Amino acid sequence: MSEKLVVVGQGAAGLPLAMRAVEAGFRVVGVDTDEWLVKRLNAGEPCDGADESALAAAHASGRYTATAGYADAADFDVCAVTVPVRMRGGAPDLGALTDVGERIAPLLRPGATVVLESTAYPGTTEEWLGPLLEDGSGLAPGEDFHLGYSPARREPGNPRWRLANIPRLVSGVGPAALERVTAFYGRLVREVVPVSSPRTAELAALLETAFTHVNTALANEVSLFAAQLGVDAWEAVEAAATRPFGYLRFTPSPGLDAPCLPLDASLLPWRVRRGGDRTFRLVELANDVNEHMADEVVARLGRALNRRCRSIRGSRILLLGLTPIEVPKALCRLGARVRAADPRASDLLLPAGIELVEPANAELARADAVVVLSGDDCFDYDRVQRASRFVFDTRDRCRGANVERL
Repeated sequence: MSEKLVVVGQGAAGLPLAMRAVEAGFRVVGVDTDEWLVKRLNAGEPCDGADESALAAAHASGRYTATAGYADAADFDVCAVTVPVRMRGGAPDLGALTDVGERIAPLLRPGATVVLESTAYPGTTEEWLGPLLEDGSGLAPGEDFHLGYSPARREPGNPRWRLANIPRLVSGVGPAALERVTAFYGRLVREVVPVSSPRTAELAALLETAFTHVNTALANEVSLFAAQLGVDAWEAVEAAATRPFGYLRFTPSPGLDAPCLPLDASLLPWRVRRGGDRTFRLVELANDVNEHMADEVVARLGRALNRRCRSIRGSRILLLGLTPIEVPKALCRLGARVRAADPRASDLLLPAGIELVEPANAELARADAVVVLSGDDCFDYDRVQRASRFVFDTRDRCRGANVERL
């Protein structure tokens, strides 16, 4: 009989892992506390992390089921935990991870493997999750069961990089655990990169997150001042990107594509402060810049409408994409009539005051402003530019006399 994998969390990290594991021959139980999501998954409806065909193939195999409880998780060989560790009130909120640990612990058997995938501060696996599992099971990590850490890596909207072809960092509490975790992910991904300890892998994951966060902040900071200098920020970014060494291309954005990014990056300054007098100033400054970009988008849009003898209040604004969510919320508070086109959005999850629509030509033409927020390839940006009276583009997807870029 095939090995049994339990994936706790069926969101953007856990669901792709579950689908790939089914392809690799595992029997997979996906656990998620969101009962509505569980119903959708078991009905084969597409969700973030898996399209309809992937879910259909998983169900056809007979080796995937989603559940909101842990009864079906018993007798697992491997358990991957993907629930988030977030900052709340200036410190990590380990509530979700604690709940999972307490529920998984009674199900642990000698020889089983538990892997944490969530972005976490260095020490989370060994100092927090390990003792939780030991207290609840009576089994010791590194002796009776295997405990490891392997951070999930993903780039939303990039079809080139999928779970199977992204190199995967793996670590374990002791040599035997590292061997088990390496073997598990070796069945799922093309390249496995073992490191010496969970702490090393946890720090590496935070370094990756901080790198994206800080460089996005740099691009955003440039965009804030480029207009004052009479310079097109996007042209400057593209010009700098022609340097073949020592430079990676990051572009301005209305906020971070992954809302969890600033929260994940903040785990590192918190851990540094906890260990001594030092602070991680670079990440903290990046937080400040990136957190205010949504405000900058709204302010720039307001000034653009003012030049057209309109104000945000009462204007009909069509958003292409809903991320960052702070932008539509702010526009609603300021009295705009906000409509949005986003194929991944649901009416049930929309903020109050926003209507979900299709970006047909008539809808584009009626809008006082069309705001490109997402930059997803699902939109025909040439048609958007032609059909719209005015486009405020935060993603550099449109060109034309009626287009203003962030």
